[in-house]
Amino acid sequence: MLIKTYAGAVHGVDARTITVEVNTGGKVAAGKNFYDLVGLPDNAVKEGFQRIEAAIQNIGFKMARIKTLVNLAPADIRKEGSAYDLPIAMGCLAATKQMNGDHIEDFLIMGELSLDGSLRPIKGALPIAIQARKEGFKGFILPKQNAREAAIVNDLDVYGVSNLREAVDFMNGDVKLEPKMVITRDEFFENQNQYKLDFSDVKGQQNIKRALEISAAGGHNVILIGPPGAGKTMLARRLPTILPPLNLHEALETTKIHSVSGVLPPESALIATRPFRAPHHTISDVALVGGGSNPLPGEISLAHHGVLFLDELPEFKRTVLEVLRQPMEERRVTISRAKITVDYPANFMLIASMNPCPCGYYNHPDKDCVCGTAQINRYLNKISGPLLDRIDLHVEVTPVSYEELSGNSLPTESSADIAARVVRARKIQDERFKDHPNIFSNAQMPSRMVREVCQVNQAGLMLVKKAMERLQLSARAYDRILKVARTAADLHDSAEIKIEHLAEAIHFRSLDREGWAG
Repeated sequence: MLIKTYAGAVHGVDARTITVEVNTGGKVAAGKNFYDLVGLPDNAVKEGFQRIEAAIQNIGFKMARIKTLVNLAPADIRKEGSAYDLPIAMGCLAATKQMNGDHIEDFLIMGELSLDGSLRPIKGALPIAIQARKEGFKGFILPKQNAREAAIVNDLDVYGVSNLREAVDFMNGDVKLEPKMVITRDEFFENQNQYKLDFSDVKGQQNIKRALEISAAGGHNVILIGPPGAGKTMLARRLPTILPPLNLHEALETTKIHSVSGVLPPESALIATRPFRAPHHTISDVALVGGGSNPLPGEISLAHHGVLFLDELPEFKRTVLEVLRQPMEERRVTISRAKITVDYPANFMLIASMNPCPCGYYNHPDKDCVCGTAQINRYLNKISGPLLDRIDLHVEVTPVSYEELSGNSLPTESSADIAARVVRARKIQDERFKDHPNIFSNAQMPSRMVREVCQVNQAGLMLVKKAMERLQLSARAYDRILKVARTAADLHDSAEIKIEHLAEAIHFRSLDREGWAG
């Protein structure tokens, strides 16, 4: 008897439907297996028959000892992972008439079986649910742990089940399951901007807060340079709290990436806050950019619509840092293999931190640096010029004084206060770039557009010229200065770039000055 069930395979951050054909009957040749699996399955799929047999027996059914052929179609696509256990098991039971299979083709089914018949969570439930709705399936049967994640897809009945027996009883009509209900917009707005950190916790550091405000307002990458304990990491972790809130489309796109990677928290439905990823400096280039034998998104894709924080930047391997260059420009990652090419989105803001020298106390107001000039230059030159060229703001972080730490200073602004100014500046940029679909912020302007948008009067041009001569700024700093000045002007709701905006932009180019790596 032939029974068809349907499953899903993730390709990049999207999914496609897989038809699971189970055919039973016929003679088994001497020395041959009762069960055969075809359709380019990997080892995890092939081993599924052993899990399926044990699970079926442990819930009180029989794994019929007759010839059983399972085909995963289309047969030219490699099937990976253990989530095909449930559709294969239900297909086998329906083909041997131990389960009612009259309506099984109305559902898309996914789940990994344990030996006792219970179900383990799967990866990629959200993109598979989106594909199921697109293809008109009546419902989606999957592990209960993934039900909330899949239920944010409207117009699709999502049934979360705990074990194989529950799924069989549901198909037989012995148990009535209620579809999991998640009101997507309510879920989104309820959890939007729920951050545990806030800029009001930070004492002093007004200059660095201003730099991060400009960074958030214009989408500029930023590097913080300062001695140990100056607060670089503390400040970086608060950057997402002042970015504009995610919209619903961005939240869904971000959730899809985390779903495919299997890092979505259990029982969660939607990521409503901007992600913050902080990989350790021992990370490999594949883990950062994505890929592997079975391609998965890397850290830069997990930071999509959020912040990628690289602490102690010179400690990262040079090959790891160099793979960042193209994704920072194109805002996506293309993973190419002999038989497959996948694209992952990677629209992130980069914030990096570093010590100014190996000992950490170069330019420190109180402690003496023990490093020689050659050591300092060698340390700073671990960061390549092309990568540094993609970082708009270079900010020196100095230690906070005792008076500021003791709480005698003026009250500090909250993240909400700063974010309100950032949102106003982003609205100005939305209007500016409304005719340019691939440009969303000042940082993304190409050089041609910089000349059009960042008009500077004669006095401003003279200031930039003197700065480049006296501070020995590199040529690459010119466009960066204009972009940052444009963002500073937007924060002040100024149509014109004024002298003070240019001066602020020049101030945030530390690494281009004489004595630094530039």
